[in-house]
Amino acid sequence: MALNIDSPFVRRVVAFAFLVFIFGLTLWVLSPFFASLAWAGILAYVSWPLHQRLLDRLPERPSLVALLMTVGVAAMLLLPLVWVMFTVALDVAAATATFKQLMAQGLPPLPPAVRSWPGGEWFAAQYQSVEGDAEWLRAQIGVLGLADTASMKALAGGVGRIAAKFALAVFALFFLFRHGVSVLAQFRGVATRWLGDAARGYIQAVGVTVRAVVFGIVLTALAQGVLAGLGYWVAGLPAPALWGVITALISLIPFIGPVVWIGLSLSLLAHGETQAAVGLFLWGALVVSWVDNLIRPLVISGPTRIPFLLVFLGVLGGINAFGLIGLFLGPVLLAVSIAIWREWQGHKRQDLA
Repeated sequence: MALNIDSPFVRRVVAFAFLVFIFGLTLWVLSPFFASLAWAGILAYVSWPLHQRLLDRLPERPSLVALLMTVGVAAMLLLPLVWVMFTVALDVAAATATFKQLMAQGLPPLPPAVRSWPGGEWFAAQYQSVEGDAEWLRAQIGVLGLADTASMKALAGGVGRIAAKFALAVFALFFLFRHGVSVLAQFRGVATRWLGDAARGYIQAVGVTVRAVVFGIVLTALAQGVLAGLGYWVAGLPAPALWGVITALISLIPFIGPVVWIGLSLSLLAHGETQAAVGLFLWGALVVSWVDNLIRPLVISGPTRIPFLLVFLGVLGGINAFGLIGLFLGPVLLAVSIAIWREWQGHKRQDLA
């Protein structure tokens, strides 16, 4: 039987294949920039109310408003990062000297009082095993790369790539501020055409989840700052409140917060305050860091009405699957999936009624 290439079915198949081919190539071309574009979209959505207020004051200058908002958001993100990099640059020489001293002389003896802490006997046994194996200690310190030029160059290259992605996100952010209303209207139109009235609920679920994640990041950073400041005070560090504020600001960037209490622990160790250094490190690792895994899912699960366990798994799984952007993508995907599930459950009840 000959195939009729003029039949409606064949034409639909060819048209569908052509669309898949074109959209596939488009996604392939844009794939290196997905993370930057996603961050730009998240930043635009979260800061959109402020953008609208400014636009109400300057309705005839939308481009200027977009530029001011872009510069403001970029500065809010960059200033803490620049401060951290400047601080690290000042301390890297001292840190390198400390590590070289540890490589040459080994770890200092552990204070006897540590054994009286909860789990102190186990920690003391582990510490002594490391203290007695100088070769292993040198190898582990070498992994940090502070005395390795090649590792430092690789680190600089990684920082350069992150800076390039950040610059692209800021560049895209300007156009989202400038044309965001049009882009959102087009997206809603396409989604409604494909998914029907349910698309409105899915888009709302995405928005609520993104805002909840941002709110969770802020609350988590504040909690980490308070707990870290308490640890700094107990450890006897000068200006513990200031260091707590610094920890809170830096903790707004996920996974960067531990840099502060780890660096201060090393500083205490370098000055011979072994007990305070060990205590601060354990406090940071066992208490401050775990706040991130508990408070954020609790905050997200409230407004999104997603069970705590699913949010917890969504955050960890999203980060594991997509990297840092997965902090948002994981909960967002869960929110949309649950919205679809609840809608299906509603239709099921109507069918049974």
